[in-house]
Amino acid sequence: MNRPVVLVLGPDRAAISGVSTHVNLLMGSALCEDFELVHFQVGSEGRKEGRLAKLARLLVSPFALFATIVFRHVSIVHINSSLNPRAYWRDLMYLFVAKSLRARVVYQVHGGKLPQVFFEGKPLLTRFLRWTLMLPDLVMVLANCELEAYRDFVPAQNVVALPNGIDCSPFAGIPVVRSQPEYPLRLVYIGRLDREKGLYETLQAIRLAGELGVDARITIGGGGAEEGRLKRYAQALGLASKVTFAGPVFGEDKVRLLAGSDVMVLPSYSEGLPYALLEAMAGGVPVIATPVGAIPDVVTHDIHGFLVPPRDAKAIAEALAVLAGDRERISWMSRACRRRIRAAYSIDRVAAQFATHYTQLADGFVVAGMEQPSMTVSRPAQSASRATEEIARKD
Repeated sequence: MNRPVVLVLGPDRAAISGVSTHVNLLMGSALCEDFELVHFQVGSEGRKEGRLAKLARLLVSPFALFATIVFRHVSIVHINSSLNPRAYWRDLMYLFVAKSLRARVVYQVHGGKLPQVFFEGKPLLTRFLRWTLMLPDLVMVLANCELEAYRDFVPAQNVVALPNGIDCSPFAGIPVVRSQPEYPLRLVYIGRLDREKGLYETLQAIRLAGELGVDARITIGGGGAEEGRLKRYAQALGLASKVTFAGPVFGEDKVRLLAGSDVMVLPSYSEGLPYALLEAMAGGVPVIATPVGAIPDVVTHDIHGFLVPPRDAKAIAEALAVLAGDRERISWMSRACRRRIRAAYSIDRVAAQFATHYTQLADGFVVAGMEQPSMTVSRPAQSASRATEEIARKD
């Protein structure tokens, strides 16, 4: 029997984004043994287009999705979205197209606002949101707090929490952090250079920590609109010699950067579940992060690092002072981080969970108004079970 076809919607696979990383990991995972995963590009990330080209794409894209579902005999449409205005309204048309063809729909939400506040103060739009969230066959979220919120908002919908996972193997060779008190505390940030990532507060914290006698240096890996302003801000704070802008880092460069770091700093204002956090912890790098999105599900305060309030440079500085004064704590936090990611956030475990959900949806799907032969797919479920059992033995 042919493998069920799953159409995975997401940005250009070469784009620098969490969703493109998620799509690439799924399409390179063991899921491909039991399902035919087909990428369908949506969004502007990774594209170079003017306004007219963008408008033409927005008009044509739903028809392209329609044709792809029909001619590729797609059984499941996996929409990777976010509850922010641009992503929600863009992906709504894809949801309508998929449901009009009676394909099964997985609607995975990668962060954004909670549904109760998305259209706050607008009861008609809130009811519309509730109706649209009832259309998918399965709604996936990243965090336990989101799971509770969505189940409360659409109690009749099938909502599950399935966090991101990573390939841990590239980071397995990074040794446990053994920070030496006679050397500066080596900090790292990896991600987009946006104000919402808390980078200005991070620089303020390094200056405040210096007033407490802490010598901390940071390497910032990434690019974005704030790069120039951040460089000027570091200069204004007198931190030019303590801040290195490394530009975007990938592959071996990222592994080397993490291997030379004591602590990752990620004090974002909001998040889903950042891959940079999972990768750092897989490499045994403790984190100073904010308790937003799914981060509290992964990071236990004072075990894997420290959780600090958003927009609080003083709290970051105090965490830096604690770690600088107790380098042995960094080492046992490093070991705890590595165990945490291997046990619960490997791509093998995530792929096994996706296989279970895909299998349940693929049985007896309907496309374009024609009943298809019942597709009782046993191999994915068996593969999922074997993978889960193997991971459990390793844990």
